[in-house]
Amino acid sequence: MHTDSTADTDSTADTDSTADTDSTAGTDSTAGTDSTAGTAQAEAWNGYEGAHWAAHHDRWNAVNGGFDRPLLTAAAIKPDGRVLDIGCGAGATTRLAARAAHRGHAHGLDLSGPMLDRARTVAAREGIANVSFTHGDAQTHPLPEAAYDAAISRFGVMFFSDPAAAFANIASALRPGGRVAFLCAAEPEGNEWLTALTALADVLPVGSFGSPGGPGMFSLADPAAATGLLRTAGLRGVRAEHVSARGTWGRTAREAADFLLGSGPGRHLLGAVGPDAGARARDRLTDTFRAYEAGGAVALRSTAWLLTGTRAA
Repeated sequence: MHTDSTADTDSTADTDSTADTDSTAGTDSTAGTDSTAGTAQAEAWNGYEGAHWAAHHDRWNAVNGGFDRPLLTAAAIKPDGRVLDIGCGAGATTRLAARAAHRGHAHGLDLSGPMLDRARTVAAREGIANVSFTHGDAQTHPLPEAAYDAAISRFGVMFFSDPAAAFANIASALRPGGRVAFLCAAEPEGNEWLTALTALADVLPVGSFGSPGGPGMFSLADPAAATGLLRTAGLRGVRAEHVSARGTWGRTAREAADFLLGSGPGRHLLGAVGPDAGARARDRLTDTFRAYEAGGAVALRSTAWLLTGTRAA
């Protein structure tokens, strides 16, 4: 079943960093060839994980869509802007960027072939002509020099094995004064879906799942480390703003539990135990989610760092 409601923004507060200078500007060219680094991440996002996200792109948008407004506001996309979307997935934020840059262009870059297939299909169905997508790894993909006014990402920058190389590559693709706006997962304990999952440690081999460090979902959870990487890449005016949003995980507690356990992490944990333990975990997770059922939806809070900065003029 596909849940399609959008998430509600909870807050956009708690700034945590320094400032230098801020500006935005404009021109572009689109990125090119299909290439991916031979990594575990590439294998995952072109395997089950990528197929799951592609098949359920509307549901993942319902989970993460509450972060779209602060992301796009921070990106300050101009009508004639050229935008690069890193880890664009099935293209939801790329399409939003293309609508904002209606006289410009938005280009999505992602490791996942299945998700990019979905991105192209949805963009064509919605009649968005000023958008394109490339299969590639932002760490190594040959991005055009000084081509974009803005680079954005909704949770697509946490999985780099070499984040310094990735951010340097992305920064080089910005024109002077070009802006970045990246969302990355913040403190693990601020995510209600994760606290519900880790509470099953007596049934599932949760281990260190959800611990900060990388590459992985929480690799940029330390804002000092995250902003340091952007400064090292040559960006100025770097800031980390703490934001949170509620996302819809399902219409009922059981549907939300099934969806979470059907995702990559949940599937991995279930695969490590027998069917009886898996059934107990599913029942307990369902019971936990009942407390969040309201108005035909299960809405769970997530937290993120909104990273911003500009390329020096």
